[in-house]
Amino acid sequence: MAILYRCQTPTDWLCACGKVARRLRRAGIDYEQVRVPIRRRDRHEVDDLTGQRWVPVLIHADEVIHDSRRIVEYLDWIEERDAEPAEVSG
Repeated sequence: MAILYRCQTPTDWLCACGKVARRLRRAGIDYEQVRVPIRRRDRHEVDDLTGQRWVPVLIHADEVIHDSRRIVEYLDWIEERDAEPAEVSG
C-alpha cells in the first residue's frame, strides 16, 4: 500500500495532489491519504521525509517521491514495468 501526503483541498480536480490521487486510482494502486496542515511551516512530517514542505509526496515500496510530475512519471514507469512480459528462461 502507498501513502499519499496531500493538501486539504476537498476535491481531486483543483490541485496537483488531486492529479496524483486520480493517477494512483487509474493505476490501481491502493493508497492511504494523509492530509497535511495548510501552513507549510506546520508540515514537519513531510519535511522529515523529503527535506522540504511541499506536497504531494508519495511513499510507495521503498520510494519517497515528491513533486506531482515526478510522481506521475514514477507511476507511468511502474505501469510500464508491470505490463512487460516476464522473460522466460530456458
